[in-house]
Amino acid sequence: MEHIFYTLHDFMLHTKTITYLLMGLALVSFVGYWLFLTGRDEKIRKY
Repeated sequence: MEHIFYTLHDFMLHTKTITYLLMGLALVSFVGYWLFLTGRDEKIRKY
């Protein structure tokens, strides 16, 4: 069996990169979902 990660540091960087990508995707998704939910509300007009 070949090893993809030669050191623990390589493995840590790989998992950290995946974690940050997932966190960024979740943040963008939550903002998009929030805008979808609030986008159809009528705006409160202040005169």
